[in-house]
Amino acid sequence: MKQAKCIVNKHFKIADIDERIYGSFIEHMGRAVYTGIYEPEHQTADEQGFRKDVIEAVNELNVPIVRYPGGNFVSGYDWKDGIGPKEQRPTRLDYAWLSIENNQFGINEFADWSRKANTQGMIAVNLGSGTPQEAGYFAEYCNIDKGTYWSDKRREHGYEQPHNFKVWCLGNEMDGPWQTCALTAQEYANKARETAKILKWVDPNIELVACGSSSKEMDTFPEWDRTVLEACYEHVDYISLHRYYEYEQDKASFLAAYHDLDDFIHTIKSTADYVKAKNRSDKVMMLSLDEWNVWYIKHMDTKRWQWAPAIAEDVYSLMDALVVGGLLTTIVNNADRVKMACLAQLVNALAPIHTAPNGGVLKHATYYPFQQVSRYGRGSVYRNMVVCGEVETDKYGNVPELATVTTYDESNNEMAFFVLNTNLEQDITLDLQIEEFGELQLIEQQVLTGEDLFAVNSFESPQNVKPVSIDVTSKTDTQFQFILPKTSWTMLRFKQL
Repeated sequence: MKQAKCIVNKHFKIADIDERIYGSFIEHMGRAVYTGIYEPEHQTADEQGFRKDVIEAVNELNVPIVRYPGGNFVSGYDWKDGIGPKEQRPTRLDYAWLSIENNQFGINEFADWSRKANTQGMIAVNLGSGTPQEAGYFAEYCNIDKGTYWSDKRREHGYEQPHNFKVWCLGNEMDGPWQTCALTAQEYANKARETAKILKWVDPNIELVACGSSSKEMDTFPEWDRTVLEACYEHVDYISLHRYYEYEQDKASFLAAYHDLDDFIHTIKSTADYVKAKNRSDKVMMLSLDEWNVWYIKHMDTKRWQWAPAIAEDVYSLMDALVVGGLLTTIVNNADRVKMACLAQLVNALAPIHTAPNGGVLKHATYYPFQQVSRYGRGSVYRNMVVCGEVETDKYGNVPELATVTTYDESNNEMAFFVLNTNLEQDITLDLQIEEFGELQLIEQQVLTGEDLFAVNSFESPQNVKPVSIDVTSKTDTQFQFILPKTSWTMLRFKQL
C-alpha cells in the first residue's frame, strides 16, 4: 500500500477564515428561483411562497452569503421590475437565458427569503444595459432608511427597515461576449469606477466587488484584471474570479482540478499585487471567487422564451463530489486572500439541491463535501506539509495525489482535516502528525467513496451517494494513521483536550 505523511503545526497558521467563503448563488436562471426556492403552490410553501423544504436543505449547508440576482441575468435586468404590487410587475424577455421573467420574485422577496434561510445578500448591479445612476438608486432603495424618493418607495412597498445589504458586485462577467452589453476592459473599468463612487456615497459601509476575468481561458486574461484594478484599486474591496470544471474523458485531470484552481488564484493575486506596487498603495486587494463549481456546459439546452425552463440541471456523480471536495481544499487554503466564494449555484441550476415542481427535494452528491467543510471548516486554516506521491495528468502534468486542508476553531476547540485521494488505483496509508495543539481525540471520521465513480443520487435512490461514518476509537494522541481509499474524500474531526 502507498504511504503518505502530513504534518500540521500550530505555528504555521495561514489565516483566519472569513465564513463568507462558504457562500452560494441564486440567479434568475432556469428553475433556481421559480419552482426552486419560490413556489407558492407547493405544499410546503409558507405565506410568502418560499418552499420550506428547500430552506431546510439550505440551512443544513450553513451558507452565510448568497449572490443575487445574477450572473448573466443581471446585465439586462431592471431591478425596478421586481418591486411593488406583484400584479403590476411587468413580464419581460430575459436575454441571458432566453427565458420569460414574470418578476414575481424581486429584491424584497430575496431579502425576506435570506432572513429565513439564515443568510445575507451579495447584490449584483446591472453594468451591462444599466447605468451607474440606476445602481445608486438600487442601493438607495435597499440601504437608506427614509426621506429620499427610493427609500420612501421601499417603505410604501411594506419594508420600513432598510435591507442593509453590505456586499455589492459591480456587474457580472463584463469581459464575456455572451454578456448583455459586454465592454472592453477600459470601458468597464471606467464604468465600474464611477459606479463604485456613487455606491460608496450612498452607503460608505458597503464592500464592493469589481469584475475580474470570467475565465483563465479568455484572451484578455489577465490583462483585463490589471486594467480594471489600475482604474478601480482604491474604490473597490475585491476583484472577482470565476472558475468551472467538467469531466472530459480524463479522470486524473478532472480530479486534479484543485491544482488548476490554485494556479488561477495565484495568478490573480499576483496581478493584484502588481497593481498595488504600481499604484504605490498600502492596500491589499482581496479576492471574491463568487462563481465556482462543476458545470457541464456542453450539456446546456436553452429552450427559447419559456418561463422557468429546466436549464443546466446537472445530475452530479460521486466523481463530481470528489472534485468539489478538492476545490474546497484550495479555496480554504487561500483564505488569506480569498475572503468570499460562492458555489454556483444553490438550487436546480448546476446546484447541490434539486427540486421537483410540486414535489420533493433531492441532495446531489456534491451537497455532502460542501456541507462538511462549510459546517466544520471554521476558525483558522493551517499550512499542511504533505509528503505524498504524484499522479500524471494530461492537462496539468504531475500533480500531488493528495489535496488536504486543516482548520481549527478556538470557539469549540475542534480541528477538522479534509483530504482528497485522487489516486484511481491505490489506497494510501496516511500518517497524520499534529504538533503544538496538545492531545487530540478523534471524534468523527467520514468517507465518501465507491467503486462506481459515475454513481448519482435520484429521487428513487436519494442515499445512493453520501459519506459513510467510520467507527472511531477513543485513542487520544498527537499522531494518527488512516487508510485513504482510492479516489475518496475523507473528513476527520478532532477535539482538543
